[in-house]
Amino acid sequence: MEGKWLIADRDLNEREGLKWLLKTSSIPVTNILLASNYQEFIVLFEKETPDIVLVELDMISKGEWSTFRELMQIYPPVLLLTSAEATFEKARQAIDMQALDLMIKPFSTTKVKSAYQKASRKLTIKNNTAGSRHSYYYKDISYEALFLSQTTFIESYQIAALQTESNETIDTLHSFLTEYPFKDIRGIFPLSDMMILLFKDTCSNITEQCQKAMRRWEEEFSDPLAIVIHKGHDHSMTLNQKYLQIRKMMEFTYYKGYQQVVEFEYSPDWVHTDPFLTPPEQRAWVDMLTTIDLEQIKNWLYNEFLQLIDPYPDPGLVRIRLTSILAQVRRFMKTYNLHEDHDLERDYPYIFNSILYDTVLYRTVQNLILFIQRLFLGAETSIQNLKQDPIERAIAYMEANFSNSNLRLEDVAKYVDRNPSYFSHLLASRTSSSFTDVLSGIRMKEAKRLLLETSKQVKEISALVGYQNSNYFSKMFKEIIGLSPREFRMKKVDMLNGEIGSG
Repeated sequence: MEGKWLIADRDLNEREGLKWLLKTSSIPVTNILLASNYQEFIVLFEKETPDIVLVELDMISKGEWSTFRELMQIYPPVLLLTSAEATFEKARQAIDMQALDLMIKPFSTTKVKSAYQKASRKLTIKNNTAGSRHSYYYKDISYEALFLSQTTFIESYQIAALQTESNETIDTLHSFLTEYPFKDIRGIFPLSDMMILLFKDTCSNITEQCQKAMRRWEEEFSDPLAIVIHKGHDHSMTLNQKYLQIRKMMEFTYYKGYQQVVEFEYSPDWVHTDPFLTPPEQRAWVDMLTTIDLEQIKNWLYNEFLQLIDPYPDPGLVRIRLTSILAQVRRFMKTYNLHEDHDLERDYPYIFNSILYDTVLYRTVQNLILFIQRLFLGAETSIQNLKQDPIERAIAYMEANFSNSNLRLEDVAKYVDRNPSYFSHLLASRTSSSFTDVLSGIRMKEAKRLLLETSKQVKEISALVGYQNSNYFSKMFKEIIGLSPREFRMKKVDMLNGEIGSG
């Protein structure tokens, strides 16, 4: 299936290189459009409506983000994203946009070609699905019944969803299901990422049929399969409502894994969780990494992620939480110069992508543990033999302990084994700021985050960022930021409301 591509990147060499790789691949392309900035991208996107978009996240400013997101929702292309920053903020944006892939610069040819092939396959499936919506009917059932809320009565059906771990085998799964001898089947609907099966409402053995189909699939194919069955018999529910519920239930494979049949009768809900590490958790990670305590790290990760029970947290929030842990690991790498190890530096983006895209949480956690284990093998030698950067270590310690209102220059100097006066001189030489200013900056950064992302009271935020006296905190905040905490929060709320109103 030929497609129109739009590649947007500010770097001319990157832009031309990405275009050349696409032209020299076997992927059928009708046209390749190029944009060197966000304004060019918007003009070309609206004029040409490309099928596949590859855009550099770093060219989109915070003020432009909401319009970019809205545009991608109105004319949804197959979306590939790139960035020079392997940070959890970029990961969050990629998750938010439901991007097919996020490639971190510098690119590898293999990674780019793999992303191109994935996008091409996604487009083929998308077009095949769209093209078949008007021809794939089972009596009175159509694709529209799945995707649109019904205003007229439709016969009640039981519904099942089947998903392979890799979208590349969806076509194979479709062929397999159309040939399988299901009883009381009323419809098979291929989507880009799963298959939907409809059975008569009176069918009593859907689970047994699906279990047998899974065993047959496992005998013939290697890609793991998950099956979810909606067992509810509420005749007031539309087919669209059942479809939305079963699609959400399929996301639980992130926690439960594949190779199983799951049935449910209720609408599953996610429980809210804070995706960011708390100050005590940051301190715990600094301590575990510094002391090279792999066993404690394993226990922490297992207890945090692999002991979860229903109701589960939103998988997107779990992925962001994992990236915030990876940020602590990254600081550890830089503190001990492990980022200079080419093998470790090459594997770091792999772990980043595992957090973003692995379909099963257990696999991501294991990959992270194995990566940390490799870091520790290099760090043991580094800690003993390399002269550490005391300022890097000191700032990491301050970032992990800023909530301690009694944190003093002497405490940090002792941590990095330096005389307090000499350490103060080193810190000022490196940062052009005093110890008090550096610590205040760290505290204010966290205060701004809490003001924007939570509804906590100013007094509570004051305590969380290391100030016992909330009035003193407010005074310091206004001196450094230029607004009082309440004014800062209200200004951001007003700006957000203005963006929503103008949209």
